[in-house]
Amino acid sequence: MPLSQTGWRFVPMTEEHGKSICKWRYPEPYDIFNWTPWEQLKERTEEFGDPAIRREQFEAVLDGSGELCGFAQFFPLAGWTRLGLGLKPELCGRRLGPSFTKAIAERARQRKPLDGIDLEVLTFNVRAIRAYEQAGFAIHDTYVRNTPTGPAEFHCMQLERS
Repeated sequence: MPLSQTGWRFVPMTEEHGKSICKWRYPEPYDIFNWTPWEQLKERTEEFGDPAIRREQFEAVLDGSGELCGFAQFFPLAGWTRLGLGLKPELCGRRLGPSFTKAIAERARQRKPLDGIDLEVLTFNVRAIRAYEQAGFAIHDTYVRNTPTGPAEFHCMQLERS
């Protein structure tokens, strides 16, 4: 059965999931999404390297066979859940993005039914923007903000309410 038809499963993110995700390597120009090595992330208690943040905001996304395929972050904002998401590099470009994104948005709705749902995406990431649009998101705003590599332009995309 093709991966996109097996369904996505959400489980609490463990340290083992975090270690695996930190080893993922994306090709250029997507290499800016590569994570800091696990030991550094854990030492600095950043993102899912912090056990409390990992428990409160992150979930691992598994395929039907239980293999780690990605992750979701549910970042709380006043009245909103901002999504962060990542698909395993070897699964990118296989047209899984819309179903992956839609599943994460549905999971966010389960977690906080009254929240609006949005995400940020670098404007150069046309592949992701297309997947997010197919999952029901629309560009709401565009702005420049700082990143670890300097200022960059982002779209804020909001899930259209149905």
